[in-house]
Amino acid sequence: MRAIDYFDKNADLFTNRVAILDGDARYSYGEARTSSERIARAMWACGAQREQRAAIYSHNHPGVLFCMLGILRAGAAWVPINFRNAADANVEFLNYSETTWLFYHSRFKEQVEEIRKRVPSLRHLICIDGPDGEHPSLADFMELGNSWNENASYLDWTDAYGNPDQIMGLVPTGGTTGPARGVRVTNLAWGTMTEMAIHYWKGEAAEPVCLCTAPLSHAAGVVAFTMFALGGTNVVLSGFDALQVLSAIEKYRVTHLFLPPTAFYALLAHPDLNKFDYSSLRVFLLAGSPVSPDKLKQGVGVFGSCMCQSYGQTEAPMLLTWLDPRTVAAAAAGDHPERLRSCGRPTASVRVAIMDDAGRILPPHEVGEIVARGSLVSAGYHNLPQATAEIRGHGWHHTGDVGYIDEDGYVYIVDRKKDMIISGGFNVYCAEVEAGIMALSQVQECAVIGVPDEKWGEAVKALVVLRSDLRQGESLTESAVIAHCKAKLGGVKSPKSVEFVPEIPKTPAGKFDRKAMRRPYWTTVDREVH
Repeated sequence: MRAIDYFDKNADLFTNRVAILDGDARYSYGEARTSSERIARAMWACGAQREQRAAIYSHNHPGVLFCMLGILRAGAAWVPINFRNAADANVEFLNYSETTWLFYHSRFKEQVEEIRKRVPSLRHLICIDGPDGEHPSLADFMELGNSWNENASYLDWTDAYGNPDQIMGLVPTGGTTGPARGVRVTNLAWGTMTEMAIHYWKGEAAEPVCLCTAPLSHAAGVVAFTMFALGGTNVVLSGFDALQVLSAIEKYRVTHLFLPPTAFYALLAHPDLNKFDYSSLRVFLLAGSPVSPDKLKQGVGVFGSCMCQSYGQTEAPMLLTWLDPRTVAAAAAGDHPERLRSCGRPTASVRVAIMDDAGRILPPHEVGEIVARGSLVSAGYHNLPQATAEIRGHGWHHTGDVGYIDEDGYVYIVDRKKDMIISGGFNVYCAEVEAGIMALSQVQECAVIGVPDEKWGEAVKALVVLRSDLRQGESLTESAVIAHCKAKLGGVKSPKSVEFVPEIPKTPAGKFDRKAMRRPYWTTVDREVH
């Protein structure tokens, strides 16, 4: 089906059910559909073409969801822009993607004016929350749809198959190793993800309530869309604040919540963690990076048997694997506790395997690159045939992640392929060391990098953020961290040094920025590997 069809199915069934909740403002499925139809008609009236790029640049706001639905209904390609990015990065991606439309919030009017000057392909700019000079408000823009000719030929752009190969989104990658690449997400890949989410994420909630607090420009936007496919209500928070999230779960009787692990750790470290009722939660989804097994076990104790994980990437969105709440709860109780380190089993519509550099599929417990194939995999990168070919070797999609699969089919991620440290000739995976350090109760966050060392070539270094609520006598020393790691991981994998820092550098997507962390230590050497 087309992406918009998944929304329309529930708009037909639940016309009066609340689709979007923002403070005191409530919008039903019927109202959301009407708004998206008016946006689509206005875009058609202004000449929108199939797969024409349409970007959204805003913090979390209900208008983001209206615009997303309108763009999909118009047959354009959704381009999510991260407002945390540097201006140059956003300009570069908008030029590369040849974006024509830009829906934005007035909070970013200065940045948008700079973008307008530097992106010649932009033809239509619409301010979501009110008029901005020559750029109409979203409300005024929707009035333009009144002049649209319903007999125009571009109305009937679908087919009986739901346009499976049509691009519904041109989604930027994280850009951690260079400029962001635009992933061509087709209706087929998006539909595969949505249908699996309906199956795996439904939980036991008859009327799901999803709390949208992570950026809607990233995975939270994907989750919000799947909640529409489940007939759920999306409660929109303008951003992430740990106390606000904890209280909102109780206030709105939230059943579904997605967070990246770093935000999850912030909840666990909050002093008011035990003051609220979380019994409504059915699916507390963690995704985006590996999760500390010790923190995951703690999460089960606090939030109940709702904790779960999925693994995916922009090139194969969200659901390559699934670790369900029942398995997590059992592992936390001592039944196969090693599964707390897993990201789950491959989902129904994909095959997942482990491959060596020669293209050989590896047996259980052997470490190699995680590869996949199936309809969840995207159509490759926009205008980058060589980069697309590089991730399609040996007839599989190459994720760039290193891991292994056990004899029961559970997938374990040990690191990004490019983040591996080679110390004294041994491979050391950052994620494994980080998980070991995160087992310490005093630690809120930890990142591991390799730094140059005359003896080892690269030495393992840990950057550690301590919890802010530590009492006197609960502090942690470098020697204590190293001793803990030696006991848990062995001498080779233990950090040779530990630095306590107030915060860890992150990319605009919220992931560890290892390039920024490594830079101070490698400036005097001729290459960033030893």
